[in-house]
Amino acid sequence: MVSSVVPVPPAASLADPAAVRADFPILGERVNGQPLVYLDSGATSQKPQAVIDAEVAFLTRANSAVHRGAHTLAAEATELFEDARATVAGFVGAPAEQLVWTSGATAGLNLVAYAIGNASVGRGAPASARVALREGDEIVITETEHHANLIPWQELAARTGAVLRHIPVRDDGTLDLDAAADLIGARTRVVAFPHVSNVLGIVNPVADLIALAREVGALTVMDACQSAPHLPLDLFALGVDLAVFSGHKMLGPYGVGGLYGRAEILEALPPFLTGGSMITTVTLDEASYLPPPQRFEAGTQPVSQAVGLAAAARYLQGLGMDAVYAHEREIAARMGAGLRELPGIRLLGDAEGVERVGLWAFDVEGVHAHDVGQFLDARGVAVRVGHHCAQPLHRRFGLTASVRASASVFTTADDVDVFLDAVSGVRAYFGADA
Repeated sequence: MVSSVVPVPPAASLADPAAVRADFPILGERVNGQPLVYLDSGATSQKPQAVIDAEVAFLTRANSAVHRGAHTLAAEATELFEDARATVAGFVGAPAEQLVWTSGATAGLNLVAYAIGNASVGRGAPASARVALREGDEIVITETEHHANLIPWQELAARTGAVLRHIPVRDDGTLDLDAAADLIGARTRVVAFPHVSNVLGIVNPVADLIALAREVGALTVMDACQSAPHLPLDLFALGVDLAVFSGHKMLGPYGVGGLYGRAEILEALPPFLTGGSMITTVTLDEASYLPPPQRFEAGTQPVSQAVGLAAAARYLQGLGMDAVYAHEREIAARMGAGLRELPGIRLLGDAEGVERVGLWAFDVEGVHAHDVGQFLDARGVAVRVGHHCAQPLHRRFGLTASVRASASVFTTADDVDVFLDAVSGVRAYFGADA
């Protein structure tokens, strides 16, 4: 029944860049009279036709509330919804029952932080005590965090009396693991970090961070937004306790994402949002809750978006995540080498010998990042400018903003060359090369 409603993405190959690009309808558009060169996938990726078709097929042929109706359409919608969960969970290396649907990574991180806060005031089952915080406990983050993996922990620390500490970043953009070893200690209860920095593009040494946290019994929480679309990901094998990712950054729809959690951790977390669809019994005085993942899925779920995200996962699997990562490394190397040759360009996170995805942030001497972005946009090149929701990291490097170019599976060497040619003209245009 599932396959009769949702179209299966066509096979694609990164060995044929033109064929991959043809899968993305928007790439045929022109911007300001120029062919579109889209280098802003770190913010939002474009969608292949297979993802668009999958969501439209659900809405036109199977749209109905899930887990709520006994009629045929509701049963089919529920089957598609749960099939999507299994597909996306498999894509990130998790059992289906360990994947919670969220509206995105931000929602997932807030869910975790607020659930821990609820446990800290005595809510939840007896097992919830294992995730509770007490005054003086410590939450360790990194200096590279996106605000979504920073502010929820700030708020949790304020509510519980916990202390928020951070692992510093070195001048080359790598995390200071010696400092991490000193920071993570007996009072540490949570260690949160990004798999890949959304500013630096560096793949962090998460195995080392997880090992340090395990030594002291701390929970590990990983932001996988910039890794899930770009490299092979097996969250279960990695050993992280909790991880989040967003659909719109991995070729999928807006408004859907995932929270992965080890079974015993999800069982220990009290609910955050409450209401319909996450309960077993309700009286006027109290309620009993479903087990995970449904415990954390109150209310109407992003059903068509989940189906679309499953199509995105199948599309990426069709390309092969090893091939995707190899493509990313090639793009990153070409882009980095080209930017280094341009005078007045300062690359952020230009560390030697590190793994990275196809993402670079940089500063153009004498030209504000927003002006650089407008100059590139006039030439059809879409990049991100600003602090990329990482103000502390920019402050660490003495900046308020940077330009970020980020690739995806559809990015070609020609795209990089057009981008580099455009960047080469920025300083002269603004008179900053005098």
